[in-house]
This record gives sequence, C-alpha cells and structure tokens, in this order.
Amino acid sequence: MSHSAVEGRTPSDAAVVLREESSKLAIRKQQHDSTSNRKEWKLTNTEQVVTSLVAGAIAGAAAKTTIAPLDRTKINFQISESRYSARQAVCFLVNSYRNEGLLSLWRGNSATMARIIPYAAIQFTAHEQWKRVLHVDANRDNIVLRNTGNTAYCHRPSSPRSFALSGLCLTSPHMRFLAGSLAGITSQSLTYPLDLARARMAVTHKEQYRTLRQVFVKIWYEEGPRTLYRGYLPTVLGVVPYAGFSFFTYDTLKRKYMGITSKQAGPVASLAFGAIAGLLGQSSSYPLDIVRRRMQTSPISGTQYKTILGTLKKIYRDEGIRGGFFKGLSMNWVKGPVAVGISFATYDSICDGLRQIVTLCH
Repeated sequence: MSHSAVEGRTPSDAAVVLREESSKLAIRKQQHDSTSNRKEWKLTNTEQVVTSLVAGAIAGAAAKTTIAPLDRTKINFQISESRYSARQAVCFLVNSYRNEGLLSLWRGNSATMARIIPYAAIQFTAHEQWKRVLHVDANRDNIVLRNTGNTAYCHRPSSPRSFALSGLCLTSPHMRFLAGSLAGITSQSLTYPLDLARARMAVTHKEQYRTLRQVFVKIWYEEGPRTLYRGYLPTVLGVVPYAGFSFFTYDTLKRKYMGITSKQAGPVASLAFGAIAGLLGQSSSYPLDIVRRRMQTSPISGTQYKTILGTLKKIYRDEGIRGGFFKGLSMNWVKGPVAVGISFATYDSICDGLRQIVTLCH
C-alpha cells in the first residue's frame, strides 16, 4: 500500500484501510501456502498401493493384448518337438486365420487377461512395496508429488542405521535385482493357476476348452487340483532372473537418463528402456520357460513331463540345446521387448496421472 492511499484521511479511516490491506495480504499468503501444499502432497501408502494396482492392471492388459497372436504362436512351438523357424511361425498364423478366423489369433486371450490383469497389478505394486521395505533407490519414508510426475521427497531417516542402509541401497545393484525378483515371485505365486489355464487354451481347439471356467473344472475333476500348480517350480526359478533383470535394467536406465538430462524419462524413452529390459529379462529365463510350458501342457501333448530334471534331459536328448531350450527365442526377441516396453511406459504414464489426480483431490 502506497503512502497516498492514507494521505488526507483521518486516523480512523487510515486504520480501516490498513486493516483491509493486511487482510488482503493474509488471504494471498494463505492461497500461496495452499498451492505449495498441493504441489507437495505426501501420498499415503494406501494411495500408492491403489494407484499402482490400477496402473499395473491397465499396463499389463494393453501389453499382452498387443502381442497375443505372437504369444500363442510361441507357445505352440514351445510345447511341440517340431523345429522352429520364422517361416513356420508365419505359416501357423496364416493357417490359424484361414481355418479358424481372425479372432482365433487371440484364442486364450480371455484367460490371459484374467491372469495378466491381477498379475501385472500385483507385480508392479509388489515391486514398489519391496523397494520400500528394502530401502531401494530412496532414503525416504514418503512420496511427494511435484509439478510433473511422482518424485522422491528426501529427508534423513529416523536413525543413523537406516540412513546407512538407505545409502547402501542407493548404490547396490543387487538390491534392485532382489526387489524385482521378489515382485515377480509374489505375483506369479498368486496367479499361477491362471497361467496354466492360459497355456492350455492357447494350444487346444475351442471344442476342448470353450471357456476359462471349463478349463478349471476339467482339470479339477480329471487331473486333480494339484495339477493347477504343475510346472510351478520352473516358473518361479525362471521368474527370478526375468523379473529381476527387467526391473533392474529399467530402473537403472531411468536413473542414468535422469542423471544425464536432469529430467524424467518421457513415454518414448520409457518405451525404449522397457524394450531393453524385456530383451535381457526374457533371454535370461527362456530355457526355464520352455520347461514350464512342457510341464503345463503334457496331458494334452501326450508326452510325460513330470519333473524339471526329467524334462531337461528329454528336451536335450531329443532336440538338443539350441533346437530345444531356445526354440522360438527369436520370436520372443520381437514380442518380448514390445510387451515389456508397452507395459513399463504405460504404467509410468498412468500411475503419474492417477497420483496427480489424487493430489488435486486433497
């Protein structure tokens, strides 16, 4: 307020003007503080979990639907003893289209969705929670939202011991790998029967298994409930390097990018980092993926694959290392990076958007 605003006024009038100006200043300060608080609202752990579940479910569904025809082709070659080639893969897709129609290329995708939606939701959420438990990549207790995206609100932990642990985790790659592996084990363990059902539907004609419910009913009554976890052990052994390398690679590349550019990775960069992560993750676990598919579908193929060791011996003896354990890997190098890239990029975008919405609602 200028001097001229009170010049020529009585003392009482001047006092009124001063009170009005003081009130305006107080209102402006309150609005400024409110805006600042909205920019740095601390998400509760429940809000983190819910937004992560929703974003993970959408990301998983989008990724798997995109590559469903290639996934079905890969599974068919994995469980058979016939030699794989790119030409044979194309022939399988063409024949499926001619004989059963376009939608046959997505046969088993309903089972895939029933599995991948909870699987991806649990995996991404479990990864965040395991990182929090293991103090990976952050010496913080809370997440704070700033202008764009979700970033860490850093402060010293409550004790020197936790600070030392957090500092160690920031520079320990094996802790990032461990968090990813534990997330994979958590999600796979909770959704494994759906994975088995998806594999059965992908390699059979619709006359044998018309619906996902029919798969479970037939297996339960004809093969016993234990069959629902046939191939679980090689699956878990395979998911340790797969999820570990995928999350480790993606997180590491994002942190390197932020260190170089001083900004968050955009959708294109996230897609590229996810593709690289998927390539490394799937290549490292592919032989065990072959083993689990053989064990999951052995009642259909007519060949007995009861144990991991027995399956490994039979594949090696009958098909060799390259023709058996890495059959269809070249197709995985196409579909894997695409799926993982879409999954990671979609998750980051949706999760950031949801958390910004939650912040604005407070």
